Amino acid sequence: MWRRRKFRNIEWNPICTVFKPAWIPQRWIEMIVLWLDEYEAFRLADKESCSMQQWAEKMWISAPTFNRLLQSAHNKIADALVEWKAIKICTE
Repeated sequence: MWRRRKFRNIEWNPICTVFKPAWIPQRWIEMIVLWLDEYEAFRLADKESCSMQQWAEKMWISAPTFNRLLQSAHNKIADALVEWKAIKICTE
């Protein structure tokens, strides 16, 4: 049996939930799902200047969990940029 997922503090919700290349219709490109906690880890790490422990405390998670979320977000965003895919930020 698995552990219940710990609540994560998300301070900022995005205005737009889908980013895609402008000249390609959305129905023709693959969609990559970026979860809101991955988005928040990416925002904290790449926009605000704090230590990893402070970022983890802001989200109410451990530093290793924060690092896994950040790595996942970086991989998904890099894949979307290199392969011309859309990024959908899921808020659920």
